Amino acid sequence: MNILRTRPTWADVSLSALKHNFRAIQSHVGPAVTICAVVKADAYGHGAIECARALESDGAKRFGVTTTEEGVRLRQAGIAGRILLMTGFWRGEEEAVVEHRLTPAVWQEESLALLERAAAKLNAQRVPVHLKLDTGMSRLGVTPEHLLAFLPQLRNAPHLALEGAFTHLASSEVLDAPDVEVQASRFSRALDKIHRSGYTPQYTHIANSAAIAARPQMHHNFVRPGISLYGYYLPFVSAAGERIEDKALDVRPVLSWKTQIIGLRDVPAGAGVGYNARLVTSRKSRIAVLPLGYADGLNRHLSCNGRMLVRGQFAPIAGNVSMDITLLDVTDIPGAQIGDTVTIFGTDGTNTITAWEHATTSHTVPYEILCNINVRVPRRYIQE
Repeated sequence: MNILRTRPTWADVSLSALKHNFRAIQSHVGPAVTICAVVKADAYGHGAIECARALESDGAKRFGVTTTEEGVRLRQAGIAGRILLMTGFWRGEEEAVVEHRLTPAVWQEESLALLERAAAKLNAQRVPVHLKLDTGMSRLGVTPEHLLAFLPQLRNAPHLALEGAFTHLASSEVLDAPDVEVQASRFSRALDKIHRSGYTPQYTHIANSAAIAARPQMHHNFVRPGISLYGYYLPFVSAAGERIEDKALDVRPVLSWKTQIIGLRDVPAGAGVGYNARLVTSRKSRIAVLPLGYADGLNRHLSCNGRMLVRGQFAPIAGNVSMDITLLDVTDIPGAQIGDTVTIFGTDGTNTITAWEHATTSHTVPYEILCNINVRVPRRYIQE
């Protein structure tokens, strides 16, 4: 059954901007470095299948996801490139990993045994794996102290092949953070141990979006851009908190979020607006009603703090963001009427609101703002 999707709240995803960002990153790292385009978390809320298809058509040959399910969905959608499961797989998923030609991260003996058994059962030859190393985040990966004990277990898995070795940086956007150099040093020493044990992984990787932009010495021959593919960064800073503005790549926001005015109310001075009368009008006001709220992913911290664009002008959020309705004060926007397009973030005329602005107002990061746009907000894919 086809479900109507006529509610006037949507997100526009520019595949042209996405491709531009991919090319900008490839130009920055050079042709000898392989890009693993990270499309986990539904491509940070942009739509993993559509984004992976666009990137693959533009030359991307590798993709990064978090879960086996994400990898299988890409395969079923026809994505032919290699798919790296950056946080490995859960017990019971090993046969799906082999069947769908996924490339898992490994760091536990149990995972090796499960994957080896599945590969043997399915007559798979040399399933590629990437060894995840914990160099200081204390999350996932083989620690340097246990690496030499782990490698013989890999040698005892003849159906598996060590294609890559990698780690993840904790503070790559802090340009003078001492822990980054510590992690890089630990990674280098771990690679030495791997080589001395007789392994020569084809790929080594440590660089996420921030390290790609600001730490060329850490590119190795494989990089994992995530948020930068979609046009954003964490700000580059010093350990003292000073902003450093000259490190970002030429990337553009890919997603803009829009809705329409579905109602208008003229209210007198002293009127309560929305739940708990969070806003009490100080003058006669014109209030616009919008068909979206926190159930769509609009952060409640924007209540009485955020703003949107109507007819190219900024309009403040009036009162509390509720589950399905948000109110705007359009008193100072002449001619505002039902049916007008409202830009939640994106560009209208000469003014722009970004996911960064939402993040700053909401005391979070743009990753969360983008990922939280709910699936009930349809994405429209645009190729300019």
